[in-house]
Amino acid sequence: MKIIIHGGFFSESSTNHETKIAKQQALLRIAKKAHSYLKSHTAVEAVVYAVSLLEDDELFNAGIGSQIQSDGKIRMSASLMDGAALKMSGVINIEEVKNPIQVAQVLLGYDDKVLGGSGATQFARQHGFESFSTEIPQRRAEYEAKLAATGTGTVGCVALDAMGKIAAATSTGGKGFEIPGRISDSATVAGNYANAFCGVSLTGVGEDIVSGAVAAKIVTRVTDGFTLQQAFEKTFAELKPIDGFAGAIAIDHKGTIYHQDSHPSMVFASFDGEKEEVFN
Repeated sequence: MKIIIHGGFFSESSTNHETKIAKQQALLRIAKKAHSYLKSHTAVEAVVYAVSLLEDDELFNAGIGSQIQSDGKIRMSASLMDGAALKMSGVINIEEVKNPIQVAQVLLGYDDKVLGGSGATQFARQHGFESFSTEIPQRRAEYEAKLAATGTGTVGCVALDAMGKIAAATSTGGKGFEIPGRISDSATVAGNYANAFCGVSLTGVGEDIVSGAVAAKIVTRVTDGFTLQQAFEKTFAELKPIDGFAGAIAIDHKGTIYHQDSHPSMVFASFDGEKEEVFN
């Protein structure tokens, strides 16, 4: 049983040492809690649990603490991938929900698995998710100063459970000050993907990640016999011609944990019950 989580890319932790340390500590704490949870739950349940904890922590740009878009509203996206069942669900530009990843989890049981905008929000209300403002004073101050676009990020988790099954979950509050309606990579197979061989969660510039089909490429290459390192290196090399900005975490079916970013500033933590790792 192994778990790895990330807390975003090119965020405030790049320039603020105290924020960096706080994020590292929070990630390690959440990774350990999620690993303990994984002992008695499936990979799908564990990644939802971990990402919910990240959404509840205002240090990260997902759920509480999400960025504000150019029209003054917060819209969030999240997705869940069950690697064993090869089923993906997600919400895009959902509003006033505390935990978008939990709405994605409910959608996993429906035929229509990805909902966007008002439809996603309405679905959440119909399924007991009460209206909840995820805005914090810091984000409002950033928005009013038109600085929100400088502090973006995403959160994600990949888990391998006791049955050898893999799941991945990713949630984002957006890049900040974007055009309303903009679609991020987080609720697509470019930013969040898993199968029986590998699971991957991305953060970075969504447009670059989608252009590179990054998560799906890495998982496909591992499925075809690449090692995680080989799959990462080839896929990230393909981002260089467009100066792609991305970071990824992954676990394969052998229990190998791997991570890479194109511009080092991704914050992440992993835990397997004994060995812990926290970076940046």
